[in-house]
Amino acid sequence: MPDSSTGSTGSTARPSRRTVLAATAGVGTALAAGGAVHAATGRPAHDDRSLRALVSRMTLEEKVGQLFVMRVYGHSATDPDQADVDANLKEIGVRTAAELLARYRVGGIIYFAWAHNTRDPHQIADLSNGIQKASLGLPRGLPVLISTDQEHGIVARVGEPATLFPGAMAVGAGGSRSDARTLGRIAGRELRALGIRQNYSPVADVNVDPANPVIGVRSFGSDPEAVADLVAAEVEGYESSRVASTAKHFPGHGDTVTDSHAELPYIHHTREQWEELDAPPFRAAVAAGIDSIMTAHIVVPALDASEDPATLSRPILTGILREELGYDGVVVTDSLGMEGVRTKYGDDRVPVLALKAGVDQLLNPPSLDVAWNAVLNAVRDGELTEDRLDESVLRVLRLKAGLGLFEDPYVSHAGVDRTVGTRAHLAAADRIAERTTTLLVNEGGLLPLSRRRQRKLLVVGADPASPSGTTGPPTGVLADALTELGFTATALSTGTAPSAAAIAGAVEAARDADAVVVGTYNVTAASSQKTLVERLLETGTPVVAVAVRNPYDVAHLPGVPACLATYSWTDVELRAAARVIAGKVRPRGTLPVPVQRADDPATMLYPVGHGLRY
Repeated sequence: MPDSSTGSTGSTARPSRRTVLAATAGVGTALAAGGAVHAATGRPAHDDRSLRALVSRMTLEEKVGQLFVMRVYGHSATDPDQADVDANLKEIGVRTAAELLARYRVGGIIYFAWAHNTRDPHQIADLSNGIQKASLGLPRGLPVLISTDQEHGIVARVGEPATLFPGAMAVGAGGSRSDARTLGRIAGRELRALGIRQNYSPVADVNVDPANPVIGVRSFGSDPEAVADLVAAEVEGYESSRVASTAKHFPGHGDTVTDSHAELPYIHHTREQWEELDAPPFRAAVAAGIDSIMTAHIVVPALDASEDPATLSRPILTGILREELGYDGVVVTDSLGMEGVRTKYGDDRVPVLALKAGVDQLLNPPSLDVAWNAVLNAVRDGELTEDRLDESVLRVLRLKAGLGLFEDPYVSHAGVDRTVGTRAHLAAADRIAERTTTLLVNEGGLLPLSRRRQRKLLVVGADPASPSGTTGPPTGVLADALTELGFTATALSTGTAPSAAAIAGAVEAARDADAVVVGTYNVTAASSQKTLVERLLETGTPVVAVAVRNPYDVAHLPGVPACLATYSWTDVELRAAARVIAGKVRPRGTLPVPVQRADDPATMLYPVGHGLRY
């Protein structure tokens, strides 16, 4: 069945609403007729009787399929590039998204840039429509819940020309509930226009440990109540756009030096510490009507003495999340391909144990065939009851119904053009970014720079791979933005680990500049980035450091006369930093995390709330 792009007009053919309702055995009509409203979300509270009747007509295989959310390669549901066909055959045993749906009847598909799902807005809309058409064309076909990780900041799967906002820690530096709500509302509208109805955001982890390798700037900050407020506000924004948001990673991934993508982390908080530090953002998300909560592949012995990862822990997911926090929405696992969840059990046991723990959606298993058959056999063998599956299938269908997927799962090119990356949306992102840039150091009032006294600028430093969908590299973006603001700025990339030759070249160039802007990225005591800054300072040319990821860089740069934190190296945040450097806007951000001294971590260098003004 071909994708529904008409090609010649640039629009997308949309099956009629009658066709959609007929394809779902009339359930859409019954659901749409419900007049009650869900207290938390303001969405229609659909009639469970219709959904339960729908579940009762499903085969066991169809029920199992509804619990899986799977990746698939390709820009098209039916006609992907040959390289993507080959990747699908190798990893999933199917050629296309349409074949994936026909074989496994999966309830959800997750988009990734690396899977070539997100080339441009019209293509994404066509892919979404092709997926829905393929699924609804099957016997007892159901709409698909399409999801992605669009956290903004350093994690975004849909890039330009879509609107890209500052990441969570930047929003934390801005401290505005209104900005967090606006981000969720606009981001939600754009995702919905692309056919993406479930977003795995916001991050509700409280970043307690500065050395956290997996969360860091993806968190709003280190203060549980501040994080809770911003999580709730962003959830409200997504809810208003009828896109499901997802608080992650329960029960809290903020205090670890281990990356769960590579191994199984341990969180050694006591139960009391968990209640004080980790729980507040998730409680706030539940109170705000969060649609889904993602589990963490972490061990918290104080919450489950078995030391099973939280994803597989019934005491954590059912005992705490369901029973204590009163959450009855969808629980989705973090990716089942991550080593953190595969360390203790095999890939055939993990999905079964997750369902027994209380999970509803099984995300991206390394082998769908192994995982799907393991769940099917667990029911046939009596380890899982079909009633247990029905509970989760019902939750998934409730979510789909609440998002309007039974009424109309399709999108259009016209809707994309009206919504995605509009001038108003881009301006809103710029305004939010301007409220996040944080001035940490400003000796002698070096900033803002003067276009008369410091017209000739050299922009050097780290150029990490640009976050998804942004232009980069950071030095180039900063130099271009400063040039547009009236300076003459030259970019010179020195890398995240500058060599002696790169440092010497930067020092030589600095001697001919009126000021140097140096971008730093995760500086450590042994980093040659530190050496670069020290050598630049020796030239006597004024130096402005811009920490483009972790604000903790400033602790390793004791001699620098001016330092800004942007919390990410996306274009929107770098352009905002350039406007602050130029004095076009004033710095308004404050640290959402504390910064300790590098030579004495027990001593505070800058507390939460620090941020200079001019």
